[in-house]
Amino acid sequence: MMWSFFSRDSSKDFPYDIGEPVAGFDNYSIWTLHKAKRKGTLEEVSVFVYDIRSGSETKSELAKAALKRLKTLRHPSILQYLDSLETDKMLYVATEAVEPLGTYFSKLATDNVQKGLYLAWGIFQITRALSFLNNDGNLRHNNVSAWSVFVNSSGEWKLGSLEYVSAADGNPMPPSKIPVTLEVYDAPEKNDPTKLKAATKCSVDMWGLGCLVWEAFNGVLKQRSNLKDIEHIPKSLQSLYCELVGASPSNRPNPADIITRCRKPGGFFKNDLVDTLLFLEEIQIKDKAEKNRFFSGLTTHLENFPDNVCKHKILPQLITAYEYGDAGSAVLAPMFKLGKLLDEVEYQKRIVPCVVKLFASTDRVTRSRLLQQLDLFIAHLQPPVVNEQIFPQVAHGFLDTNATIREQTVKSIIHLAPKLNYNNLNVEVLRHFARLQARDDQGGIRTNTTVCLGKIAPHLHPQVRQRVLVSAFIRAMRDPFPPARVAGVLALAATQQYFLLSEVANRVLPSLCSLTVDPEKTVRDPAFKTIRGFLGKLEKVSEDPSLRETMEADVHTATPSIGNAAATWAGWAVTAVTAKFYRSQSDSSRPRPPLTGRNLSKPASLEQPSSSSLSTTTSSVTSMTSLEHESNDTSASASDYGNNDWDNENWGEMDTSQDPSSPLAASSNNGQLITTNPLNEVRDGWDNEEWGSLEEDPCEEEEQAEQEQQQQQLARQSISSTTSSSQQQQRPLLPHQHQQQLQQHELNDLIEPLAKLNSHNTLSPSRQQLRPKELANLSSSANTSPTTPGALTNCNNISPPTSHLNNSTHNANWNSDSWADGEFEPLDEPGLGNSKLDEARRKREEKKLQRQRELEARRAQRATGPLKLGAKKL
Repeated sequence: MMWSFFSRDSSKDFPYDIGEPVAGFDNYSIWTLHKAKRKGTLEEVSVFVYDIRSGSETKSELAKAALKRLKTLRHPSILQYLDSLETDKMLYVATEAVEPLGTYFSKLATDNVQKGLYLAWGIFQITRALSFLNNDGNLRHNNVSAWSVFVNSSGEWKLGSLEYVSAADGNPMPPSKIPVTLEVYDAPEKNDPTKLKAATKCSVDMWGLGCLVWEAFNGVLKQRSNLKDIEHIPKSLQSLYCELVGASPSNRPNPADIITRCRKPGGFFKNDLVDTLLFLEEIQIKDKAEKNRFFSGLTTHLENFPDNVCKHKILPQLITAYEYGDAGSAVLAPMFKLGKLLDEVEYQKRIVPCVVKLFASTDRVTRSRLLQQLDLFIAHLQPPVVNEQIFPQVAHGFLDTNATIREQTVKSIIHLAPKLNYNNLNVEVLRHFARLQARDDQGGIRTNTTVCLGKIAPHLHPQVRQRVLVSAFIRAMRDPFPPARVAGVLALAATQQYFLLSEVANRVLPSLCSLTVDPEKTVRDPAFKTIRGFLGKLEKVSEDPSLRETMEADVHTATPSIGNAAATWAGWAVTAVTAKFYRSQSDSSRPRPPLTGRNLSKPASLEQPSSSSLSTTTSSVTSMTSLEHESNDTSASASDYGNNDWDNENWGEMDTSQDPSSPLAASSNNGQLITTNPLNEVRDGWDNEEWGSLEEDPCEEEEQAEQEQQQQQLARQSISSTTSSSQQQQRPLLPHQHQQQLQQHELNDLIEPLAKLNSHNTLSPSRQQLRPKELANLSSSANTSPTTPGALTNCNNISPPTSHLNNSTHNANWNSDSWADGEFEPLDEPGLGNSKLDEARRKREEKKLQRQRELEARRAQRATGPLKLGAKKL
């Protein structure tokens, strides 16, 4: 038992499993190099093994001297010692995982730019190590070559093979080397003792550095005469190389001087890779401004850096700089770009936790950079992480007051959609999209919301998709911003495989036809092209009804076939809508006009033409279906601020709640919105034609037309007596200036209905805004003209002004509910009003009459005495 204890193999106590040797290294060293792994952790290392039994005494002394030097010398560019074990048979030395440079040459990139940058960094590291030995350690290496330099996993060059290290002030004669293959690297003074007098402490190592430079660009040195060939050595390095391999030892430069010379602008060591790695080594002493400037410019250089350097050297430094330093959001772009070099396990371990932490940041710059670079890391994020930790943070961006954040949040859904669950995608995302497309004041954001909806259509639930898409795209086609209308047309064409043919005929085509007279040619062209495509599709089914099933194959499928969409006539639109988003920066400075159904039209030269103020078509009879839609239009909806307020506003409408002429105001009951079950909030905003809320409500239009006619008749009857009596009572008591102002105020109040009607006639736009003189003329003509059916113009027969024609056709004419009903009646047809309309009309008439009586009473009261200073003018 005792004998077995003393006779057991002591190498078993060495905490490394030694693997296969590295071929070729033992021809240039007394050591054999093996790949190995640490027991327990399986960390990769390298183990140098020397067999004491088969070696001579000289070799054994060299091996032990090398181990002693390796233990005591610590420098970033010297091989890192980990552990060692010496027995009576073997000598083991464990170091970081490395490979000899002599065998690594074959793995260098063939790209000249990348190779040149990398070789400069490697030679710089060895020059720095020699400067440390010669100047700081007062030592000579005596064995510099491609076989004494080792490359680790980070691509860094490390100086090793320290068997021949000696004191710099000792014998200048270079030592004899074993094996003899190393003699090719001996300096010429070894064979010419007369030159030894001129030798310096670094002359031998500088000769070896010259040999290393030659090997870096030509391969392993076979014979010394090859050093004369400088064809492949860069011109910026040729003069220095000639000094290094010069015959006179005294002319060889000091390594410290080499670094100084080559780090100057234009020098061999002055390049992006060396600058980057040196900055990262000193990042702890850099200020925040320097760090931000460095990281902002780093991304553009990474393409020319070797992958192993980026993965194992630069990326860990970036992660550390962000987690423990003040690098800020500028580090994100290069960090995510380099993250692609990691395998899945490493990415989940090193990058994903950092990403989740970053999304919780309240810094807008950080959030913006994350959203911009989402495509770089989304593939590595698991669906549970996206739905539970990332999407709730991203959703805050829909409500951000900063337009850039809102726009980037919309774009980010393209990448998130495939990983979102049903509720997040079909409820939350669509809820925010409905509000942004209808109410956002940035035309570019409204445009990109439509584009994004078209892109994520394949991921939506079939029932939600069928209910949402057409309504959403029709709303976009009525947007005052031309690119938004183009996006609506392209999205309709790109998603055509999701529409029932009946829906195409009853809703899509009528809405597209309105854009054939759009003011913008960029809108008209795709509209015509899309119409032809849809008509061709319908015509094919008409000729062969059996094709209907094929045409509608993707409508109810959760995973529609991409080939079916791409191979159809709308392939051009798929390319257009998926090519890129609208760049809305140019639009961000322009305020969006109020999106109501009764805006006065702007000149056609403006970038955002508003909707027309006039409906030139007859309205259909309000059916039960359309009444139900009206009720849904005022249902509970999403708030701009939080989940608790979703029921407080109508997110399915354009923002017209403040406009008394809007359909929303007309359908309210004493100022109170009619609300429905909150469970229907998603359906209410998407499954009706209120996506196109720029158009007039049929019931409200009928009510308004009848009310205007009655008001005009009442004004004609009372205008003459009222104006004359009130003016005669006030003239004796008022100065001329105040009298004129009051007279004008009275005319403005009493002739308001006529002025409103006048804005609908065929006069030029300059006549639509009545001036004071015109008001007086209009008043006198109203007193003399007979009140006959021909004297008042029917709104249904008015020809819109030429400047309004284009806009009016894509706002008020195409109510899809009316097209679906198929019933068309004149607005003034008697007997069509129901009790609700009659009651609303009666209340408004009473309110108008009460207002006129109050005005007359106030004028009479003020006419009883002299005007006081400071009195409020009417």
